[in-house]
Amino acid sequence: MSYVIKWKRKAVKQMLKFPVGDSAKITASVKDLESESNWGSVKSLKNHQYDYRLRIGRYRVLFNCLNDIEILSIEEVKKRDERTY
Repeated sequence: MSYVIKWKRKAVKQMLKFPVGDSAKITASVKDLESESNWGSVKSLKNHQYDYRLRIGRYRVLFNCLNDIEILSIEEVKKRDERTY
């Protein structure tokens, strides 16, 4: 089965704030979601407003998937170290 990627406005605005290299990597990884066989780093979320998340380095792409993939949000995860706790 092949999916169609639909970007929400919020996700596009978030992408514009990231460095060009990171944006290109995110776009390429999201493009790979179109074929169902490339879902290796996708995790199903439970008790969350989004259905799935895709991990791309320090970024998390949050999306829902029914008939099409709807990219809803992209979040940056800050590095955790001994000063975090």
